[in-house]
Amino acid sequence: MKLRRCAVVPSVLLIGALIAGCAGMPGMAPDYRALVAAPDRTDADRANDARRKPEQMLAFAGVRSGMKVLDMSAGGGYSTELLARAAGPQGVVYGQDSKQVLEQTVKGRFDQRMKAPAMKNVVHVVRDYEDPVPPEARGLDLVTIFYGYHDLPAMGVDRAKMNRRIFESLKSGGSYVIADHAAKAGAGVGPSKSLHRIEESVLRREVEAAGFRFAAEADFLRSPPDPREEIVFRLKVPVDNFVLKFVKP
Repeated sequence: MKLRRCAVVPSVLLIGALIAGCAGMPGMAPDYRALVAAPDRTDADRANDARRKPEQMLAFAGVRSGMKVLDMSAGGGYSTELLARAAGPQGVVYGQDSKQVLEQTVKGRFDQRMKAPAMKNVVHVVRDYEDPVPPEARGLDLVTIFYGYHDLPAMGVDRAKMNRRIFESLKSGGSYVIADHAAKAGAGVGPSKSLHRIEESVLRREVEAAGFRFAAEADFLRSPPDPREEIVFRLKVPVDNFVLKFVKP
């Protein structure tokens, strides 16, 4: 009897430890389609969905309930809110922008969005891009920059420093997902201000230089008719956008 009891107790303890460990891990992927179709989303956000394809983006990023996420260059909060819905009440999403961008471009739109119930698990972060991660945001599961990386060269941001800081803030296995407007091959960061574009291969080299491993790319926002040499706001065809995922080893 004593031997049987000794054999059972370690198993019970092991199961308890596994349950406790899993409790601190991100959960299952939510129903992205249902999140996007939520009736409390604004008409303006729904209009943006046609060109942003949020259901595919959330799936590609791999957002799950309970995740800790940093959404950089959050702007008016369109993507921040979607990430918050996907992370759920057990997760947290940090929506970041610099003070300069908030004052000159966003002009209160993110603050207004923060009043929505869907933003209860969002923390508004006002920090420079070179040091975008608040002290409490350690061990992040995911960092995103949607259509904001191309602006960084024109603003004089030290992207090497920024990417290293992001690398440090992510847990091992954490993802860094970037979507942006594609420039022509060989254009580099030159079209950053004039066309609001960046060359995909240049961005990829910058991120990998910080220690990230390239993991995947998606084509759901690609648009071959885009000549990639016009300003994105004046195109009569959909903008050619690349979507890349990097992982911290």
